[in-house]
Amino acid sequence: MQKLAIGMFDSGVGGITVLKEVKKLLPHEHIIYFGDTARVPYGNKSPRMVTKYALESALFLLTKGIKLLIIACNTSSAFALGILQKKMPIPVVGVISPGSKEAVAHTRVKKIGVIGTRTTIKSMAYDRSIKKLDPDIQVFSKACPLFVPIVEEGLEHDEVARLMAEKYLKGLKRSGIDVLVMGCTHYPVLEYVIKETLGKGVEIVHSGKETAKEAQEILGRKDLINKRGRGKCEYFVTDAPESFKEMGGRILGEPLTLVRSPGNLDYKDILFSS
Repeated sequence: MQKLAIGMFDSGVGGITVLKEVKKLLPHEHIIYFGDTARVPYGNKSPRMVTKYALESALFLLTKGIKLLIIACNTSSAFALGILQKKMPIPVVGVISPGSKEAVAHTRVKKIGVIGTRTTIKSMAYDRSIKKLDPDIQVFSKACPLFVPIVEEGLEHDEVARLMAEKYLKGLKRSGIDVLVMGCTHYPVLEYVIKETLGKGVEIVHSGKETAKEAQEILGRKDLINKRGRGKCEYFVTDAPESFKEMGGRILGEPLTLVRSPGNLDYKDILFSS
């Protein structure tokens, strides 16, 4: 069981920021990443479609033989975490609860900001998660839909990134928050410009880091951590593998080698046989 892989999925390339953190904490693990690049972005899809896509991604990874599933997507975590935790025969970790816990632990003034896609913000998943931990905390949320294409076009150091950060974050800056949760896995690529815009008084929470810690804790508790050998990563993408390799390599800081198509997999057969 220790030698089985960790499965991870996202709507596209943003989940590589989570994979990067998992690799740091669990360097001997085999990680299988599924990027649904043919149907990205999930951030403007309905809850029903997001849940459907998440189930399909999870079931594909299950066919590969995995010991833990990480939903490296805030939108999928918001809508599909509960159903996947009920249906999957292995532990399932989302990115919202770990990020919320870290934010609550660090706020001094009980004012937390959350940024994400329109669908994630509309779901109020972070609001509920944070207030469940501390009902006295005020949550200030803001959708930042253009951050994802800025990252995917490699414009994180361009003036357009700075201008959009100023536009999106000015209200949060006025609100007096002292912690900001980056509620989209693409956003850590923009962490520098976000920090610069909000100033030194606001701590930035990267949900991917906290999710990696939770995955490590679960595997450790079940004695499932692989402690030997060199870890490797495999990537399956539903479209545009070359573009995924370029963007993913830039985010990870190293080349992505094992990138391929999942093939003509009939999701209906998997769903009905599970």
